[in-house]
Amino acid sequence: MLAVVGPTASGKSSVAVEIAKKNNGIIINGDPFQAFRDIPIGTGQPSIDEQHEIPHIGYGELPLEYILNPSSFGALVRDRLDSAQKTNRIPILVTGSGLYLKGIWNQLDNLPDVPRKTVEKAHGLCHRLGSPALHRYLNSVDPIRASQLHPNDGSRIQRAIALHIATGACPSKLLSGQNRIVPQNWQVLLVLPQREAMRDRIARRVKNMIRAGWQNEVRQIKQAGLVQHLRRLRPLGYDVWLDDPDPETAEQKIVQATQAYAKRQVTWFRNQLPESVLKLDPDDEIGSISKLRNAILI
Repeated sequence: MLAVVGPTASGKSSVAVEIAKKNNGIIINGDPFQAFRDIPIGTGQPSIDEQHEIPHIGYGELPLEYILNPSSFGALVRDRLDSAQKTNRIPILVTGSGLYLKGIWNQLDNLPDVPRKTVEKAHGLCHRLGSPALHRYLNSVDPIRASQLHPNDGSRIQRAIALHIATGACPSKLLSGQNRIVPQNWQVLLVLPQREAMRDRIARRVKNMIRAGWQNEVRQIKQAGLVQHLRRLRPLGYDVWLDDPDPETAEQKIVQATQAYAKRQVTWFRNQLPESVLKLDPDDEIGSISKLRNAILI
């Protein structure tokens, strides 16, 4: 099986489609946010036309009320990968989430269950106080885990706080650390543009999402009474539309937040994947074609 991974706006979805065309492939979603319906624009889900061109599985299926975690999502995706193999198609997993990739590969630590009320408590604290304040609290109880997280990485900070509240232990002591092993029978293609090209890609992507009706998508969520679920989920950029709906300032804030997020994604992939993983610069046309031809599936 092939995993096409990379930061947001890197072009990994387009690369996966090109590989699928040449190899009787089927695209399997490994991105947690793209699994939800009602938010296709802001999460960058493939368009209907793209999904008709090549079969796509696992996009826009879950209600916003659904409580997702890396373990349960990993099991769901593994079932889809198994089903795809039975159709004699090549499963091509696409994701930008390192944590959820670990869940799909079943490489997560065997952590204790955290009650839903505790998760909601941590989310409420983050919403009221802000992630930097929660990060300072995490630093007071677990400096090791705090040093591994950016102060604005609200989702991971909330998970660490919830784990601490539920167990009384330091989250860092419950985590086994890095595992740079790619599972057997898996090939990984890391789509990684140059830094400046990445910044330009993100700016264009956000602008295109706004033109496609991202703000109206948020309005519809408000009208449907789903804001609390959207805030709990916290997909990138939606909190800006909820708190500052002015298109001009929203675009700037979202671009900055997305660039910071992409930087953290790149750091994760470089630290957690083996150096031998095949890397592809989508803007280097000659080099990209050569690398794709040398890939096992091409």
